[in-house]
Amino acid sequence: MRVIRKYANRRLYDTEQSRYVTLEDLRKLILDEVPFRVEDAKSGEDLTRTILLSIIIEQEQADGDAEVFSNDLLAQFIRVYDMTQPLPLARYLEQGTQLMLEQQKRVKDQWQQAMRHTPIELMRELAEENMKFWQKTIGQAGSPDDDDKS
Repeated sequence: MRVIRKYANRRLYDTEQSRYVTLEDLRKLILDEVPFRVEDAKSGEDLTRTILLSIIIEQEQADGDAEVFSNDLLAQFIRVYDMTQPLPLARYLEQGTQLMLEQQKRVKDQWQQAMRHTPIELMRELAEENMKFWQKTIGQAGSPDDDDKS
């Protein structure tokens, strides 16, 4: 697991690459499914969760069109924290999000597979096969061995 150290000056240091990184760099690691842990450089305390929340906040602010957490949803989250018996929200959100990501990947894969077999693609593949056949056939017909047989 890659270790990222967070220093008092708020800078993040990737110990594997020996360089300072940004929240955007960490977001790319997440997208590439590279596991990492962010720890306080002085105490060794695990700060991963805080950094992940910071990445979400940065994304929410960067692109207003891709807003995931509405004000109402955030207010509801705050109410859940205040309940005497908080709902098992984390587990529900994790499972629901995982299911959504799996379904999205499945649809994307199916779409790519369907697009691969469009009529135009099918005609292109057929034309390539025909071209290979004729190149092979013409190549054999024009070979020097044919001249010796005449």
